[in-house]
Amino acid sequence: MSSYSYGRELRLLTPAHFNSVFQGKPIRVGSSHLTLLATPNNLPHPRLGFAVSKKSAKLAVQRNRIKRVIRDSFRLNQHHLPNVDIVVIGKAGVGTLAKPELQQLVKQLWPRLKKRCRTSQ
Repeated sequence: MSSYSYGRELRLLTPAHFNSVFQGKPIRVGSSHLTLLATPNNLPHPRLGFAVSKKSAKLAVQRNRIKRVIRDSFRLNQHHLPNVDIVVIGKAGVGTLAKPELQQLVKQLWPRLKKRCRTSQ
């Protein structure tokens, strides 16, 4: 049975991990509120990191809610995603989205990312 946990091995933890995504030509999937950058990794699973700034969501409560919703969605969809390192970048106004709107947005971005990764190989 597949595990739906979100353990340490599924996170981008160090600046080197983030730099590996930002350097080169990452696969980019975006909307008006979020951008996902992804690069292939040599691991048997995808990893996730966040770059949600005060500019995109003023209050810490908003930034934490955004990260919590995306983390939960990633946790449930991790087995359907390719083996890539993903950085989620928040754009201006993402902090104003309600939780259901944010969930729907992220739900739409995962299949687009999967499709883009397939076509770039």
